[in-house]
Amino acid sequence: MSYGKKDEDADTGLVKVDRTQVFQEARLFNSSPIQPRRCRILLTKIALLLYTGEKFPTNEATTLFFGISKLFQNKDASLRQMVHLVIKELASSAEDVIMVTATIMKDTGGGTDAIYRPNAIRALCRIIDATTVQSIERVMKTAIVDKNPSVSSAALVSSYHLLPIAKDVVRRWQSETQEAAASTKSSGGFSLGFSSSSGNLPVNNSTMTQYHAIGLLYQMRMHDRMALVKMVQQFGAAGAVKNPAAIVMLVRLAAQLAEEDPQLRKPMMTLLDGWLRHKSEMVNFEAAKAISDMRDVTDEEATQAVHVLQLFLTSPRAVTKFAALRILHNIASFKPQVVNVCNPDIEVLISNSNRSIATYAITTLLKTGNEASVDRLMKQISGFMSEITDEFKITIVEAIRTLCLKFPSKQAGMLQFLSGILRDEGGYEFKRAVVESMFDLIKFVPESREDALAHLCEFIEDCEFTKLAVRILHLLGLEGPKTSQPTKYIRYIYNRVVLENSVVRAAAVTALAKFGVGQKDPEVKRSVEVLLRRCLDDVDDEVRDRTALSLRLMKEEDDMATKFINNADNMFALNYFEHQLVMYVTSDDKSTFNAPFDIAKIPVVTREQADAEDRTKKLTATTPSLKPPKVGPTKAAQTGAESAASASAAAQKFTSELMQIPEMKEFGNVLKSSPIVELTEAETEYVVSVVKHIFKEHVVLQYEVKNTLPATVLENVSVVATPSDDEELEEVFIIQAEKLDTDVPGKVYVAFRKVNGEGSLPISTFSNVLKFTSKEIDPTTNEPEEQGYDDEYEVAEFELAGSDYVVPTFASNFAHIWEQVGASGDEAEETLQLGGVKSIAGMFSLFTTFFGSFRLTIMFGTDVPVSQTTHTLKLLGKTVNGGRVVANVRMAYSAKTGVTTKITVRSEEEGVAALVVASVE
Repeated sequence: MSYGKKDEDADTGLVKVDRTQVFQEARLFNSSPIQPRRCRILLTKIALLLYTGEKFPTNEATTLFFGISKLFQNKDASLRQMVHLVIKELASSAEDVIMVTATIMKDTGGGTDAIYRPNAIRALCRIIDATTVQSIERVMKTAIVDKNPSVSSAALVSSYHLLPIAKDVVRRWQSETQEAAASTKSSGGFSLGFSSSSGNLPVNNSTMTQYHAIGLLYQMRMHDRMALVKMVQQFGAAGAVKNPAAIVMLVRLAAQLAEEDPQLRKPMMTLLDGWLRHKSEMVNFEAAKAISDMRDVTDEEATQAVHVLQLFLTSPRAVTKFAALRILHNIASFKPQVVNVCNPDIEVLISNSNRSIATYAITTLLKTGNEASVDRLMKQISGFMSEITDEFKITIVEAIRTLCLKFPSKQAGMLQFLSGILRDEGGYEFKRAVVESMFDLIKFVPESREDALAHLCEFIEDCEFTKLAVRILHLLGLEGPKTSQPTKYIRYIYNRVVLENSVVRAAAVTALAKFGVGQKDPEVKRSVEVLLRRCLDDVDDEVRDRTALSLRLMKEEDDMATKFINNADNMFALNYFEHQLVMYVTSDDKSTFNAPFDIAKIPVVTREQADAEDRTKKLTATTPSLKPPKVGPTKAAQTGAESAASASAAAQKFTSELMQIPEMKEFGNVLKSSPIVELTEAETEYVVSVVKHIFKEHVVLQYEVKNTLPATVLENVSVVATPSDDEELEEVFIIQAEKLDTDVPGKVYVAFRKVNGEGSLPISTFSNVLKFTSKEIDPTTNEPEEQGYDDEYEVAEFELAGSDYVVPTFASNFAHIWEQVGASGDEAEETLQLGGVKSIAGMFSLFTTFFGSFRLTIMFGTDVPVSQTTHTLKLLGKTVNGGRVVANVRMAYSAKTGVTTKITVRSEEEGVAALVVASVE
């Protein structure tokens, strides 16, 4: 043993192997007699090269392959293991590898105690091709049900690799795979894992076969939903599967089935609930995570998962506490009222020595806390911010930002905390998260604006990040002129012109211009002009150009100048803008660039709409994705809230499409387009969906029809849509689809005129009948028959409801708007007594779902019920005609009477308030 000083510059790998030298040493395979020990060492070097990414040229790989195949003459079992291992890896680069198939097949059927049988099976499946898979079918079937679990697992995993090249053949092995999944083989051969009596560590290979078998069964049946359901129910029974990893796979499959088919949700949720109490922790956590990620998960369903996770919070193992806390943290993002019961146990973890656990404990409490606990939590956070990494600091800052939006009255303390950590050491992402949180406070909590701006001004005096300095200067230009003393911000901005790089100086010039254009105080305007003239001598050309433009606009002082500099009322729908730009630059059509990008097609949304969408995204950043639910054949329904900017972008998109239809050119722009409403199941013969387009004086129903019948063509396809109230809607025309081939969707348009004219909001239920001429395709000519037969197909009804006329909006002062709308508009009230609802949280869930369908934005943190006895829900939106709609929902709970609710709705348009209230009934 050498005790010399270690060379720190030496290669840190286990061994340094040269490919050329190894290839030269391969002559050893041709020696006689064969030397097993030396050959194993050389094979190990080859395997090391292959596993580290080294590639042998085809001629070298072929030479090695056939040299190694000569080692089959030796009976040494350990050497035979390495031979199969290296042959498997060389099979993809060597030529004529199929010549050793017979030799390897003999090894697959060796004695039951042969340790090389699993390796032989893996090698066999790598050298075989699609044309010869059938020749090994008997071998594979026998291996799958072999009593040695190592052999069985090798055969099952190898079948995964054979599926892409021989799907039909592998599918014939389902009965053997089913048998392997249902049986627990006696332990034998070498171990694939670790045994554990607690069930928390990987179990030994005696049950690992079940994991591989269930995975293979899923691959075989993934396109057959009923087969998958049967498989989950069969293996989901208690005791049917012993391997925790296999049960985790069943958990994920059950969650997937529940997501895809609402009819399967109840039985799958029953299985998931049972797995919550499995003896293995990994199964418990996976089931809890699956339930929390479920679309539209109810409070009752989430409560079961939370109860199980709460038990793990007191576990002596740090990893268990961390896993439980992380899932609770995600649930708290969208159902804080359910996680509230865990708060006492979570508070204990704040002082945990593991900083990761303490961080998640703090952020979870921030999401579930109420106004009374905010101050106490902020003090506890300050104690360990310096001890954690930037990644966890960002997590805490994001939680505080959400808390700021929920409890605006606590903004002063939270702003003080944010400004304090902004002065601490940290990287760009951490500083950006803090600055973005302050931006949100300024945007959504107006009373914090001046204090937040002061902290940001102090920060840019010593900001090392150019991007952050530019963003803050832009914000100062937007918000500074609106404050009571705009001049105090001018000094901070001009300091950047003197002290910073050219990028920051250019941003500072633009910010200064915003203080000058539209400025009513001549003294302030003169000061800005003096400062800008000093920038005309800047060394950077962009700074000089911006300065000259700004001075010219200040001199003109017209509407164009104000719009150019201070355009704060409207903005482009950025998501749609980005999408169109990407489509433009990535188009395969070379002629696209012959015409300039048309920015006129990009929809413009109001600042209120953009703020409403931004606030909704921030408050629901970790909420499970709300996919449109499938609708049964009886009635179509829409749930969830549609973002304002996205709604406007969709309307603009449909406008350009509908204006290409001559009959609709006179209708004008689309005011709003609804989400897609499915009128049939996806598995029916004719799949029909509808989108409702609202115009000033018209309503257009756009049906998308898809014919799923093979060898059939539909012609003259139309939809007869009959409104329940024909006194408010009068049919104008129907534009039919001339021809629908199999699985090629077509569009049908039905237009109605508003009988009561522009501004009216007709409500109706539409019954729909699909009419068409069906023609079968002649298989000899591949053309449709000349004579078809007329047919019709009734699809589900849908409603043209009040929600189709309302879009979300945002305002910073709800009380002011409430009084303003009440003074100029109409009001409607309704009191409900619901004895069946046993809590404020239950009532709150009902109303958020209902008002979400009305596209009303929940205001000022009222989206979380704090008290168990009372709660007030405040909502704001506006109609497509521009009239604002505000709602105040007061809820009070009593153990005797249940929940009493008083709904008050005010609107600027006559009849809208009554429409909303009537819909509640």
